[in-house]
Amino acid sequence: MRITVYCGANKGADPDYEKTAKELGRWIAENGHTLVYGGGAFGLMGVLADSVLEHSGKVIGICPRFFEPAGVVHKGLTELIWVDTMAVRKTKMIEYGDAFVALPGGIGTLEEIVEVISLNQLDRIAKPYAFMNVNGYYETLRQFFREMTEENFLPETKHRMIRFANHPEELNQIFERQK
Repeated sequence: MRITVYCGANKGADPDYEKTAKELGRWIAENGHTLVYGGGAFGLMGVLADSVLEHSGKVIGICPRFFEPAGVVHKGLTELIWVDTMAVRKTKMIEYGDAFVALPGGIGTLEEIVEVISLNQLDRIAKPYAFMNVNGYYETLRQFFREMTEENFLPETKHRMIRFANHPEELNQIFERQK
């Protein structure tokens, strides 16, 4: 399975974010999956890619060309796919992924995983996804989804599709259940 992971280009304030990125990378490699991600060398993105590679896994980076001069692109990937824009990058990451995970991250991470949720809810794709809720990072978002349901903007059936994991091993059950 190709697992697209969205995450921060920074490591964040909590050292457990980096620890979980390493664990997720190991889990991806040891389960014979391939990582698909944004191609970055720094932050949680770099930690995750390095972990997959250190455990003999495969990593596909999808990166916009304007990142090349900035020197932020990971140099040791199994495959690097260059695209022209962030929009094309996002589309390719969805096309390449069989399942999706959001580690802690910022606005870009949130925007990317929410598009996956939206496409699933519109029946444009049928691919499992989960938030990696490291130390409750996504609890406020989980509550916001609940409020959307309570206010009749998000049907309960769609709300139940949004999954949260506390550890990479939980992804096996989540991905099986969502198939």
